[in-house]
Amino acid sequence: MGDDKNKSNWAVAIELFTEVSTWVIAPVVLALIFGKILDAHYGTKPWIFLTLTGIAFIISIYGIVRVVGRYMKKIEEENKDGNK
Repeated sequence: MGDDKNKSNWAVAIELFTEVSTWVIAPVVLALIFGKILDAHYGTKPWIFLTLTGIAFIISIYGIVRVVGRYMKKIEEENKDGNK
């Protein structure tokens, strides 16, 4: 019985890690790729690249805060239910 709860905790941890990693990697990688391409096309090196990278970091922070907030709320609800 304790084994099931332990597996469940691992599954939640891996799911959280995956979601946070996705919010870090996806916007930054897309910004890096498109920033380089657009800078090469318009000859604005490195301004579009830097601007898109900055925007990507802001998007990443927003996504991470949202995901972590959702999981914190879920944990608080589970703790309230468990203490009754």
